[in-house]
Amino acid sequence: MSSRTPIEQGLDWLYDQVTGEEDARVCKEIPDVACADQPRNFFAYLAANVLNKISDELVSARLTLPWLFSVLGVPAAFVGFLVPIREAGVLLPQLLVAAYVRAMPKRKIVWLIGALLSALMLLLMALTAWHTSGVLAGWLLLACLVFYSLARGLCSVSAKDVLGKTVSKTRRGRLMGYSASLAGLATLVIGLLLQGDFIGRNNLTVLIIFVVVASLLWLLAFASFSAITEPAGATEGGGNALTEALRSMRLLVDDKAFQRYVISRILLLSVALVIPFYVILVQQQLEGQLALLGWLIIANGLASSLSAPIVGKLADRSSRNVMAGAALLAAVVGVVTWYVSRFHADWSPGIGSVVTMFFLITLAHGAVRLGRKVYLVDMATSDNRAQYVAVSNTVIGIAMLLGGVVGVIADVFNVQTVILLLSLIAFAASLYIKTLPDVSG
Repeated sequence: MSSRTPIEQGLDWLYDQVTGEEDARVCKEIPDVACADQPRNFFAYLAANVLNKISDELVSARLTLPWLFSVLGVPAAFVGFLVPIREAGVLLPQLLVAAYVRAMPKRKIVWLIGALLSALMLLLMALTAWHTSGVLAGWLLLACLVFYSLARGLCSVSAKDVLGKTVSKTRRGRLMGYSASLAGLATLVIGLLLQGDFIGRNNLTVLIIFVVVASLLWLLAFASFSAITEPAGATEGGGNALTEALRSMRLLVDDKAFQRYVISRILLLSVALVIPFYVILVQQQLEGQLALLGWLIIANGLASSLSAPIVGKLADRSSRNVMAGAALLAAVVGVVTWYVSRFHADWSPGIGSVVTMFFLITLAHGAVRLGRKVYLVDMATSDNRAQYVAVSNTVIGIAMLLGGVVGVIADVFNVQTVILLLSLIAFAASLYIKTLPDVSG
């Protein structure tokens, strides 16, 4: 007689249907004690991952937060720091705490702490947006974003360790694929909801609801991740990643190929930094129509989901050309946007042209991210890959924070000037990347 409860038996059956297994339960590179719990762990991790991905979309530093800042009358100088804080705030703490996390036999608790802190910071952001505006709102929201990003860093540094101990090697890719697909579908639904009159037309209220829901989703993710049964793991071999990165900084001088790759990544930051300013420009020129935010969310989701397989194949042939082409696309879109908004001020863009513009710039950003990851992996060897990743992430994290000052240009001049400047840097990036050796294919 089976000792499994009806719920556990149901999860076993569903897991077999989803993963395509029949009689033999695959348990590769996970402890034997975790094998029986794999179905529950699979779905618990999947649910938590989907929930935090949806939450990230609701409070996107590239889309919804710039829109919120514009509604609150926050100066554009603050908008320039949204993406840098969100990206570097997740990246740099990982280098600091990775060694301490590695020393813990069980790392689920780190993810759970990060989830609770994320929920708390988002709730504080909602309260700040409800009670403040202008410069004060800008400072307080950026402070909340700093701590939110640090909390996300705790989740990021522990998530892969937990996954590696609880889900079989041959099932991890499927899990990540399902989570990306489900989160993408939810993002499209959110965008479509904003088209309906029933949601209301108060920009601030809806955006605050977004942030509150994002906070609640983290609490649900916490509950789901808590259900994972994590066996104890190895605690040795965890050096301090930041210390190792600083020790390896000599690579930037001695390794010319790596040096040129890092320069390329710094130039490509222009593509990531420019996106919030497109959101501000659209919000200003079309008077903040909430339905338009929904279309931008849809365009962002489609650009991410539809382009990834195609761009991935192209990157396998030549990741250099993918990076160069994506940077060129971002430059062209930016120059055209600047020209039209600067010299045809009387022209009112329609939804179709705005969505196309945003689709192309987010497509370029996605291609840049994928292309530079593939390029680094293809360029590196098993002996230096870890050093390459640590050094480049450290340099880019610092450069990203410094890049946040572009928002000041928007305050001194205007948003169009920032878009033009970053587009010209993207054009320079495209030309420079074409001089790199082609390491793929």
